[in-house]
Amino acid sequence: MALNYIWTGFFLVGFVAALAQWLFLGDNEIFKRVIDGTFSSAKMAVMDIALPLAGVMTLWLGIMNIGEKAGAINLFARIIAPFFSRIFPGVPREHPANGHMVMNFSANILGLDNAATPFGLKAMESLQTLNPHKEEASDAQIMFLVIQTSGLTVIPLAIMAQRAILGAANPADIFIPTLIATFCSTFTGIVAVSLRQRINLLDPVVFGWIGGLTAIIGALVFYLTNYLAKSEIELVSVVAANLILFSIIAAFMVAALRKGINVFEAFIEGAKGGIETSLKIIPYLVGMLVAISVVRNSGILGLIVNAFEWVFTQLGLRTDFVGALPTALMKPLSGSGSRAMMIDAMTTYGVDSFVGRLASILQGAADTTFYIVALYFGSVGIRKTRYAIGYGLLADLAGVIAAIFVAYLFFG
Repeated sequence: MALNYIWTGFFLVGFVAALAQWLFLGDNEIFKRVIDGTFSSAKMAVMDIALPLAGVMTLWLGIMNIGEKAGAINLFARIIAPFFSRIFPGVPREHPANGHMVMNFSANILGLDNAATPFGLKAMESLQTLNPHKEEASDAQIMFLVIQTSGLTVIPLAIMAQRAILGAANPADIFIPTLIATFCSTFTGIVAVSLRQRINLLDPVVFGWIGGLTAIIGALVFYLTNYLAKSEIELVSVVAANLILFSIIAAFMVAALRKGINVFEAFIEGAKGGIETSLKIIPYLVGMLVAISVVRNSGILGLIVNAFEWVFTQLGLRTDFVGALPTALMKPLSGSGSRAMMIDAMTTYGVDSFVGRLASILQGAADTTFYIVALYFGSVGIRKTRYAIGYGLLADLAGVIAAIFVAYLFFG
């Protein structure tokens, strides 16, 4: 319902703003600009974004299916199972929920959204069997949901594909910055919920995982900050990101060959979903891009950005990041809406501009908190969410702050 009001509000507020400019400022071209913008945005959504995206998604969904067939998800499951068994102390070790959660997290880490959602819904259903109060979220369900809302994705496939479509010189240059930002979001969510639920963060396995990953990220940021110039940091990001992605492709294929899998058939099987995925997002993409076009061409989005710029100027802070903030503000509400905001930022400021790159990092730094709460809790009939939304938004905030920091570090 929130998205319904937001989307409708974009048009109504845009109409009022345009009407005011016509009546009080004598701008006789305002309505033409708004309507021309709707046609232009609708065409761009289909011809310049959704259709080219079909090719990119076809390629990568095929690659990801090879990894799935090769056992990549099962490998991730075995690696992270000891850690997750400790942050879900209310779930018995042999309970099916453990396997479903690990499969969900593993699929998310690999960017396999189509596989992650069914695993996630099944995990929530399994956790509900352990829940003594069926209409109220349990501790385990809240921890699971907050990790979901933190945007735990190592490979931001869709974002890199979008950047490629819009002509980015190096579409994967946001890979490492996004990895750092989403780690901060997930780290904040896990630690905050653990403290609330009195989970022992000093347990050797928990401390080893959280402390080890934090040390790696911290060492990376320290090295980049103290030993490399801005141009060298950007070069490292581009080379490392593409090397890692190419290595993953090669590893998937080698693992599949060792298991006797027909690699090409596995690729074709997964690739078939590429066009379907692209076609599914066309109505959402057209709807949101047209609505954002109305807000932009009526002058409202500019006023919002200017308001943020004024506030941060008064605080003595840099303001060149405010153009990307609409993406961050929309992210907790709607994935399609924030994707449209990201695309709008990249097309307005430039795909390789600071704002364009920051919007991409913000898109990958967190997830759609309100949508995930509605989907996952709604699927099992939970009405009392307790502190799930608040802690999910806290993780989102940490991701936004981290995204701005790493954007300045890598591209500022």
